[in-house]
Amino acid sequence: MKEIAKAIIKVQQAVKGMEKNSNVGTGKNSYQGTKDQDVKEVFNEEMSKAGLSILPIDIDESTQIDRWSSTDYKGKPTQKQSIFTKVKVKYMLLHVSGESIELSGYGHGVDSQDKGAGKATTYALKNCLLYSFLTPVGKIEDTDTTHSDDITVPSQKKVLTTPLAKDSAIKKIPLSEMELIYTMNDDQKEKYNTLLNGASKS
Repeated sequence: MKEIAKAIIKVQQAVKGMEKNSNVGTGKNSYQGTKDQDVKEVFNEEMSKAGLSILPIDIDESTQIDRWSSTDYKGKPTQKQSIFTKVKVKYMLLHVSGESIELSGYGHGVDSQDKGAGKATTYALKNCLLYSFLTPVGKIEDTDTTHSDDITVPSQKKVLTTPLAKDSAIKKIPLSEMELIYTMNDDQKEKYNTLLNGASKS
């Protein structure tokens, strides 16, 4: 394994660090990350010079889909979903000498449609390259411009009961917050608003 070890060290000497040049997320949840495109470009160039190539050879994947009812900005009912995908990918690092070693990377991605798997596998490769070549960038960030904190994954809603509604009204919990926790029909919403208004006057 002497030749592949020399090649790995050559890449480590060439790629001394990666800049955090991408804003991920919005508002208070935003942070600086390293673009996936930049990582691939840098390692593609230096690995080629060192006679190295990397190929995915196996993947262990799991997906969780959450669906829930909500309302749009006009108050109309709508259905939403969140798809969380996590992967463990095995890679083969090959050298022109014929030597090879097995590497691995973990990745996860959240999306409302079909991009979760792509985010997860992209993250896994970036994770593998940065860690395998000990490239300093600080915390390894997400692979796209959507922060996971910006995507709501709902917990199982509870059935609303009248005593709890009265107690919540006394605490002045807005109806919008109650709907995030409980399944409420129109009649329950109307009664809760009545309780809430009564609590506000007291």
